[in-house]
Amino acid sequence: MTQTERRIYLIQELLREHPSYSNIKIPANEQDQKNLLRSLFNIRMPQPINQDFLTIQDAYLQEEIKQKGITDLSNLTPIQNNIYLWQGDITTLRCDAIVNAANSQMLGCFVPCHSCIDNAIHTFSGVQLRIACEEIMQKQGHAEETGKSKITPAYNLPCNYILHTVGPIVHGSLTKKENDLLASCYHSCLTLAEQYGVKSIAFCCISTGEFHFPNDKAAEIAVKTVKEYKKQTNSKIDVIFNVFKESDFNIYNKLLRSQRI
Repeated sequence: MTQTERRIYLIQELLREHPSYSNIKIPANEQDQKNLLRSLFNIRMPQPINQDFLTIQDAYLQEEIKQKGITDLSNLTPIQNNIYLWQGDITTLRCDAIVNAANSQMLGCFVPCHSCIDNAIHTFSGVQLRIACEEIMQKQGHAEETGKSKITPAYNLPCNYILHTVGPIVHGSLTKKENDLLASCYHSCLTLAEQYGVKSIAFCCISTGEFHFPNDKAAEIAVKTVKEYKKQTNSKIDVIFNVFKESDFNIYNKLLRSQRI
């Protein structure tokens, strides 16, 4: 099957799950088709799906990621010992694990085509990820606590694992509690990653953006927590600080080049 054939098949199958969507027409334009498919992925509840769908979905998503361009950690240069700074799309990074800035329900973003990292990771990982997260949450029996972390397979992403952590939401002035909770996100992810034998982990800018944590302070906490963890545990885990915006790259670049381990 071509990518177009796969895409149309996936759209048709997802539309069939909801009789109320029967009046939705598949657009002719490729980008409009991609937006529709992403939207259907985003709003799909965590429920079983047949293997034929998964086989075609997996082939489609892996090809989409390949076309975006995969960056391998081995091709990056550390900015400090075992610490990297990389600007790019975290869903295209080949390393052991990436970190998702999740919400307390841990099921991903349900807003169609939203620009948050939670949406992107769930979209390109595939519908299996939401199902896996739902299983974790059902066993847990309550919303995920801020500052904790969970781990899942990465499914169709080029990494092996996804660590999901819920950062603090900032309302008004920043507090010590919010600072401590953000530090806990980084510490919890590192601890859990090493329990699973993870050798490299890429952190997104947790709690910035939708959760309104100031970008410069969030970066300071991220760098400080990672350095303290590595020093206290003598950890050799490779840590990648992943940024998407140029402004965040400049913040991390200045921090990491002025604070040598």
